[in-house]
Amino acid sequence: MAETRWLDDGEQQAWRAFLMAVNLMDGALDRQLRHDSGLPHAYYQILAMLSEAPGRELTMTRLARLLRSSPSRLSHAAARLEGDGLIRRFKRPENRRTTIVEITPAGMKVLQAAAPGHVHEVRRVLFDTLSSEQVGQLREISESMLSALDPQGEEPRYADPDTADVRD
Repeated sequence: MAETRWLDDGEQQAWRAFLMAVNLMDGALDRQLRHDSGLPHAYYQILAMLSEAPGRELTMTRLARLLRSSPSRLSHAAARLEGDGLIRRFKRPENRRTTIVEITPAGMKVLQAAAPGHVHEVRRVLFDTLSSEQVGQLREISESMLSALDPQGEEPRYADPDTADVRD
């Protein structure tokens, strides 16, 4: 076994700052969405992924993969969203084993109403704190990390923002 390459002081500080920033950002986005629209961030992400999908529908398996969610966690969230009339789950007659989930018109309205406040908060906690150069660096850093975390490119990436109905 190779000798452990411990983090030096600079790496340790960068690592801890990164973890804290990601955790605090996720909390800030969740608080804003719950306050302004009553939606947890996780539910907003479900609606956003569906709004960007062809026909505004995905299989539950594909949606879980896009969101990096367990099927049981997604099922619980989907039940709540379906109960609120924001999504609909169904099976196609030709494939009764696969559950399809689609965003409803009411779900699109909720998403469209929530999006402006959400994008404002994303800008406030991330993009407004960075220069244009830093935004480019953030993308490069994120893509480098994705290369290490998903070297085969098997995990789905987010939709092209030029084709999305609702953007983060």
